[in-house]
Amino acid sequence: MAKVLEFKLPDLGEGLTEAEIVRWLVEVGDVVAIDQPVVEVETAKAMVEVPCPYGGVVTARFGEEGTELPVGAPLLTVAVGAPEGSSGSGEDSGSAPESSGGSGNVLVGYGTGAPAARRRRIRPDRLDRPVTEAPVSAAPVVKAPVLEAPVVKVLVADASVSEGPVPVVSPLVRRLARQNDIDLRRLAGSGPDGLILRADVDRAIRTAEETATATARAPQAQAQAPVQAQAPAVAVAAAPNGVAAAVDAERIPLRGVRGAVADKLSRSRTEIPDATCWVDADATELMAVRAAMNAATGPSAGPKVSVLALLARICTAALARFPELNSTVDTEAREIVRLSGVHLGFAAQTERGLVVPVVRDAHARNAESIGAEIARLTELARTGKLSPAQLTGGTFTLNNYGVFGVDGSTPIINHPEAAMLGVGRIMPKPWVHQGELAVRQVVQLSLTFDHRVCDGGTAGGFLRYVADCVEQPAVLLRTL
Repeated sequence: MAKVLEFKLPDLGEGLTEAEIVRWLVEVGDVVAIDQPVVEVETAKAMVEVPCPYGGVVTARFGEEGTELPVGAPLLTVAVGAPEGSSGSGEDSGSAPESSGGSGNVLVGYGTGAPAARRRRIRPDRLDRPVTEAPVSAAPVVKAPVLEAPVVKVLVADASVSEGPVPVVSPLVRRLARQNDIDLRRLAGSGPDGLILRADVDRAIRTAEETATATARAPQAQAQAPVQAQAPAVAVAAAPNGVAAAVDAERIPLRGVRGAVADKLSRSRTEIPDATCWVDADATELMAVRAAMNAATGPSAGPKVSVLALLARICTAALARFPELNSTVDTEAREIVRLSGVHLGFAAQTERGLVVPVVRDAHARNAESIGAEIARLTELARTGKLSPAQLTGGTFTLNNYGVFGVDGSTPIINHPEAAMLGVGRIMPKPWVHQGELAVRQVVQLSLTFDHRVCDGGTAGGFLRYVADCVEQPAVLLRTL
């Protein structure tokens, strides 16, 4: 006799408490093998496929695509073991795996090594009656309450919609379409082999907005006077905590990457008594050294070295001299935990929001190795393929906000780290050089630090050493 097992959304690690269903990989009635991926979910840090630890027949799914579920919430139920009536029918023979055990593994890449079975579908009425009457759930699908939004779906492709996965250039484009209620199956992709690009989704969103505006224009004109008369009351009633809001105000849920960033920054501001110091530095020599490195030929030639890689190498040298800043604070034990290795995070702005990939063991790398790892992680961040492990565990962060064309900033520390170095744009400015006024490449450096781990003298010494290395890169030769 088959028995029904419930598979709940597992703990995906790194403190994640919820995930959003992006795409179901199985249907009710499908036969799944142990550790076969059954759903694609997006957390605050990455998009992952979740494998099921049971082998059997899917009897129910919980939650539709776009639904956000907390860790521990049911994902699906699986009937484990062959149905009683399957032995008398050649059609059903062997349709369900006989194994009733589970792997216990829930993360992609940590399976049992069992080969993935080909998905087969059997009719639910062929399952044993005790399976269908198992007290798992009264409904096969739990629908999350969704507010109706006046968004018009755009039908671009032919009315006939094909089944199967839709070819989309990246998960970011799929998420954009889902947030704007665009049916990807009805879009004609302009990429190779019908691949749906970002431009296709943007075009569909604009068309939907224009259609909605044109449809609502006439009724809006007729009801303009009554709406204006009722607007103040509606605005006050809809606004929480006594804060007035416009009638047409847009409410954006704080979830996903944006929600994770909000929580982390709020916690940092609440727990960490931070302070910031800054200094201007003449980066002319550093830029000349980089140009010489990248222009080298013959045996001295190698991959191009970025300014960020050089600054990262300077940071690891400075942290070796001032290890107080490569630490964290254990508030419960009231202890400063000084860390031996440097795992250097760097801020990267992506379409999903701000992320901080981490270069592991940066203290053991040279500028060329750090630059290669930064380039690799940046590409993964751009395509939305960073794993949670690549976004956590940092001990110090380098923030190059100069790419946004600004000179200075007082950044918020990436909790639970103790410091962050900020780098502004490098630009020509008048500077006194060797007793004469000259035009030099000047950059502003800022250090925000946790005042619990050190005093201003240590922070100032760290920042001054970084500035000295920027102005005179030969200083680094002492530590090479």
